[in-house]
Amino acid sequence: MSRRPGRAVAVLAALALVGCAAPTGGGPASPTRAGACGPTTARVDSTEVVPVAEDPPATLPVTVTGADGRSVTVTDTSRILPVNLYGSIAEIVFSLGLGDRVVGRDTATTFSAAAHLPLVTPGGHDLSGEAVLRLDPSVVVADDSIGPPEVLEQLRRSGIPVLLVDDEQTLASVPRHIRAIAAALGVGETGERLVDRVDAEIQAARHTAPGDRSPRIAFLYLRGTAGVYLMGGRGAGSDEMIRAIGAVDAGTEIGLVKFRPLTSEGLINAAPDVILVMTEGLNSVKGVDGLLAMPGVAQTPAGRDRRIVDMDDGILLNFGARTGSAVAALAKAVYECGTTPS
Repeated sequence: MSRRPGRAVAVLAALALVGCAAPTGGGPASPTRAGACGPTTARVDSTEVVPVAEDPPATLPVTVTGADGRSVTVTDTSRILPVNLYGSIAEIVFSLGLGDRVVGRDTATTFSAAAHLPLVTPGGHDLSGEAVLRLDPSVVVADDSIGPPEVLEQLRRSGIPVLLVDDEQTLASVPRHIRAIAAALGVGETGERLVDRVDAEIQAARHTAPGDRSPRIAFLYLRGTAGVYLMGGRGAGSDEMIRAIGAVDAGTEIGLVKFRPLTSEGLINAAPDVILVMTEGLNSVKGVDGLLAMPGVAQTPAGRDRRIVDMDDGILLNFGARTGSAVAALAKAVYECGTTPS
């Protein structure tokens, strides 16, 4: 993905070797209101990251314990490097009002305020130790989704504080990540303000499905150029977003966990009313027509209705400070048809 491969794709590719049994069953095939729109692009109202404060003062030094159990002392936040596979850490740092202190970015950090920063993942999603050291960061904030571990150890040996936060991608984890990052950067009070804002936005964005049946949505992870085709299930992150808008995650319903290789039988049995994809994934299979030509897709209610919803790779499964906006945009695309793709 422009935002999810690297080590994640390596794990997912390993799953492909196991194979994916196609569970039987599936929901009713009759279209709901969500199935009547045709192809739709979910767009957030604004792609900008809005700081909750402007350059908040940091109380330093601070000593915190990372998700790996290591104690980390931060004495300087003038040159922050926030990196992970999802772009969420950078988004939180910018939302705390510390964007002007960020010195580099990962491939997944694509919002405009950070677009000018040098990449430290030039090969995709693995960190380049040389690229990081050239930026001379005073602190690195990362999680287990990015590596390799040898590079993180190299940075520690060079004297750079490296804090790892947990890499759980759920709605419930967002406040925890904000608090951990804010504490490590000495802006705990600002972190609480951001938590309050994000919590309020998520709650305001939650939806209940209209009508008498919640639509079934299948999230497909597609990288046609790499031959990677997967369906999300319980714990994939996509299930959290789907439930937040009052819909049913079709992958979870047929027993999938995390990401599993996509099969025509599995997709037909999942019987999604809507197929959800990332925009770059949809582009990688040559758009809606290319997706509908894949085995099994046209035989689903979503395929018959051309009910495909795509959303920007840097937002859909980010679980950062714009999560409320992402939930609202997805709900609008599913229930109100949103924007027709060009």
